[in-house]
Amino acid sequence: MTKNIIALAAAALMTSSCGVLKNYERPTDIQTAGIYGDAQSGDSLGLGDLPWRTIFTDPQLQGLIEKALAQNTNMVNADLQLQQVEYALKASKLAFVPSIYFSPQGSISKMYDPYDRSQYNALTDGNNKSYSLPVSLGWQNVNFLQLRNAKKSAEVNLEQMHNAKQAIQAKLVASVAQLYYNLCMLDEQLAIMQATQENWGTYLDMQRKLMDAGQSNKAAVASIEATYHSISSSVVTLENNIRIMQNSLSTLMGESAQTYGRSSLATFQAPGLIETGLPITILKRRPDVRQAELTLANSFYDMNKAKAAFWPSLNLSANGQFTNSLGSAIINPGMMIGSAIAGLTQPIFANGRIRAQYKISKAQLEIDANNFQQAVIAAGNEVNTAMLELKNAETKRELIGKQVESLQTALDATKLLYAHSSANYLNVITAQNSLLSAQMDYISNRMSAIQATISLYQALGGGTE
Repeated sequence: MTKNIIALAAAALMTSSCGVLKNYERPTDIQTAGIYGDAQSGDSLGLGDLPWRTIFTDPQLQGLIEKALAQNTNMVNADLQLQQVEYALKASKLAFVPSIYFSPQGSISKMYDPYDRSQYNALTDGNNKSYSLPVSLGWQNVNFLQLRNAKKSAEVNLEQMHNAKQAIQAKLVASVAQLYYNLCMLDEQLAIMQATQENWGTYLDMQRKLMDAGQSNKAAVASIEATYHSISSSVVTLENNIRIMQNSLSTLMGESAQTYGRSSLATFQAPGLIETGLPITILKRRPDVRQAELTLANSFYDMNKAKAAFWPSLNLSANGQFTNSLGSAIINPGMMIGSAIAGLTQPIFANGRIRAQYKISKAQLEIDANNFQQAVIAAGNEVNTAMLELKNAETKRELIGKQVESLQTALDATKLLYAHSSANYLNVITAQNSLLSAQMDYISNRMSAIQATISLYQALGGGTE
């Protein structure tokens, strides 16, 4: 009888569960063609396929990135959360194994005659001892179709956790690199500002001596003093910004405030040929796009679990025990007793709950499919934006460089004229300020190019290895 029930259950599952047992496949209507717009370049490997050590070649920066990957709290927690999901997957696999219980029991009893009748003493002598050593195993209300999809969902959850760790790593690599080169930029800006401060200090001393000699006036000295104090204030601001930036870097490192050694912006050498590669690669490279697809896969298995709820659940139990108690009789030695029970539970009416849950899961699947497509579009637009910013920075670099050269020539000429008293000191101030502004713009533009390259690298899914 039990075999017949099990066979009937298996036949029902096999004939009615084709769709429920189907594995997730990427929807064919997800579009990737043209998502990079006019930024599309290359037809094989792109910038995002390169290891981060190939992009960031500065030894000091590499050391900081490696240290951050080892110490950053989010990375450490990602490893711990990964272990949690791995345990959950093991639990979902063990759900296919029947539960096994061992519950030994024993009892002892003795009859007492309150009237102390000797003719009954023989009956009341001794203790009646009974025992049983039962072992039971079975599945209670188990829907194997649901268990199978729950296991697949747990596998997706594990992949999601791996993907989440990759997302944290990619962001961490990019953030450390950005902070590092921001510090390099501030170093160069500070060096220029300090040199300018020193020059204006010299001008101020000269002007004071001229005033003492009666060749200048208080208004001129006061104007130069104001400019000198403004530049000195900028020096203080830059020094403070460097300390704040180092604190931000220390936070990523998972350590208290530190001072970090660094090189210069010139150490950043972008790849000679920057290509995006084929748009289809973004589906496997970008952690957020992968996350959107894994969420879709999870919804697919949730829908299958909801669909599986329409099919029967199995109740199967088997018991075996060694005992000397047979009802009211006690025998010695004991003997083995076994039993088995099997049954199916087929939902017929559940207040519409099963059908409603299926419709909810089906709608969620469509929502997640739309979100997946939107994630692909957003990623493509990020690539396009980063490529535009990179090209813009490269175009402006030569122009700003020529501007700096011209302004330096103008300043040198103005200084000569001022030294020979054929130019007003305001001309020197104007030329110096113009050069300072252009030099700052040139450094900022170099940083913009580096920032755009890092953004493009991250937008293409780089740094996840």
